[in-house]
Amino acid sequence: MTSDGADAILAQLGAAVDAAIPRALRRAWEQHIAHEPVLVARQGIYSAHGRPFAYQFSYRSPGHHPEIARTWGRTEHERATDHVLRATFGRADLEHVAHGRLLFIRCPRAHLLGELPLPARPDRLVIEVSSNAEVDAAALAGLRRLREQGFRIALPAFTDRPEQRRLLPHVDFVKVDVRDLDVEGHPVVRVARSFGAMLVAEYVESPDVLRHARDLGFTLFQGNLIERAGVLDRAGARLVGN
Repeated sequence: MTSDGADAILAQLGAAVDAAIPRALRRAWEQHIAHEPVLVARQGIYSAHGRPFAYQFSYRSPGHHPEIARTWGRTEHERATDHVLRATFGRADLEHVAHGRLLFIRCPRAHLLGELPLPARPDRLVIEVSSNAEVDAAALAGLRRLREQGFRIALPAFTDRPEQRRLLPHVDFVKVDVRDLDVEGHPVVRVARSFGAMLVAEYVESPDVLRHARDLGFTLFQGNLIERAGVLDRAGARLVGN
């Protein structure tokens, strides 16, 4: 059987299953979904002049705490990323939460390799490479392909590890935890910008840290001192295509 034939059979089975669902049950499910919260967190990335440059979007759910993500495996990270992508680019009123700015969303390996889909919005989506993504030939090829499609790439939590240095020629933004730069600040920053990427100072939590980041030459800043992450409910936004 050809792949087209298999796809046709699957489509027929799907249609049969849909037809077998009672209309009342379908309406009840649609009403339930309509009232379920669709949460995402948003935190601004600001310029040296104090203007919003971009937004970081990340996963939230009722009762979720970010520390829980430290125990997740690959599947949980992939599902969380798909949730964030659907809650932002999958809703019709993107500008209500994006205000015309770039959106940074952390993506695991499957999205880099094309095994899981990304929205066709290279004009707005900045793909942030997951910190635990394996850096091998397939990952580097995936990054090259995404950049050829026009996507910008961000590398978070840069500490000058060998695998991170392999990514530097392929990224447009490098994010550095400035809390860790009290001793080795200048060498790390020098390597981070060696291929021309824009630098983002992460975890700006105090005026002293902000001043230190400025002294090191950072031009973009993210952290609770500037803006705490807020939680948005996207349930009321119409799904794209509906």
